[in-house]
Amino acid sequence: MAVGGATGTAGAPPPARIIGAGPVLLWGITSAERLRRSLARAGVREVAPEQGGDPAGPVILVRADWVFDDVLIQRLVKQPGTLLVADSGQAVAAHATAGQAGEALQALTTGAAAARTGAAALRRVNSAELAGAYDQALRKRQPPYLLRLTEAGLPAIERRMFAGSYKGVTDLVTKYVWPRPAQMVTKWCAVAGITPNQVTAVSLLLVFAAFALFWKGYFWWGLAAAWPMTFLDTVDGKLARVTLTSSKFGNIFDHGIDLIHPPFWWWAWMVGLAHVGMPLAQFDLVLAVIAGGYVLQRIGEAVFITAFGMQMHIWRRFDSRFRLITARRNPNLILLTVAMIFGRPDLGILAVAVWTALSLAVHAAQIVQGWFARRRGPLESWLSQ
Repeated sequence: MAVGGATGTAGAPPPARIIGAGPVLLWGITSAERLRRSLARAGVREVAPEQGGDPAGPVILVRADWVFDDVLIQRLVKQPGTLLVADSGQAVAAHATAGQAGEALQALTTGAAAARTGAAALRRVNSAELAGAYDQALRKRQPPYLLRLTEAGLPAIERRMFAGSYKGVTDLVTKYVWPRPAQMVTKWCAVAGITPNQVTAVSLLLVFAAFALFWKGYFWWGLAAAWPMTFLDTVDGKLARVTLTSSKFGNIFDHGIDLIHPPFWWWAWMVGLAHVGMPLAQFDLVLAVIAGGYVLQRIGEAVFITAFGMQMHIWRRFDSRFRLITARRNPNLILLTVAMIFGRPDLGILAVAVWTALSLAVHAAQIVQGWFARRRGPLESWLSQ
């Protein structure tokens, strides 16, 4: 199909054309390849060669010497008649209708913003106007990035891209401890051609290793497997986002492991206590509190989403802050690690049980508060305000 011809399947986005070249590699791939992946994720089925002649119909145009947050491409594809301009006023991408294609191509080729003339004038927007600053999927408020690609600016660009891949509301270890080392390992994996699913597979092996070691009472060795697993759990998601290689299978693979394994770790820890001469007198009760509390917390989160249309942890500022320490895997591992430092793994698992019960109570209160708050209107995340 020639550029500017018929769009093919009804309702499908028009063909795209990548303008210029971006020889600097981003996370191990060229800018053009990254744009192809981003366009494909947005439903664009054809990327025509740059030397395809003047477009005679609808076309999506993007410059390869700029780095686009994926959300910008997603929104641009859905908004015909739009010209995306950088803060400097330079035109960097466009979704042009048939009557705007020539004007859009000239604007991107010269780098100047198109003039607002004629009935078919392009609507000029900047990145914030196109995509906003609130990212519900990543639970944070952060403007989308649009950066000029240069060799000198590459370290800062990749730092910004990595920050853009990070969830804003998560536990304190993931938020404050893992970012710097995770960026280095993510870059190494990207350059080496290691896929997110391969990283997830390694983390799954560590899940089994930690379980077996906890079960036998080798608590320090188990923690030595558990903590790297949590680190790789950060790396695989970031690697998928910065390289635009996420998939439905990868999402299920990663989140399925995250959802299932924590209560099995705590159960194995409890069994392991007998191997070190510290059997729990109330084994069944403690296990019921930990496992039952974990399941009920997850159910409560699903209920909140179903009832109020958002995740529990992004409703109010308090909810986001409590997510830092709520009884999930990483905060519980902190309790167990501190207990091991003092030589009391039995007190560590009891602390996990108590904290699980308290966290469950907080989440139950959040649901009740949500029901009352909804009487005054739909709930809205503090991050979107």
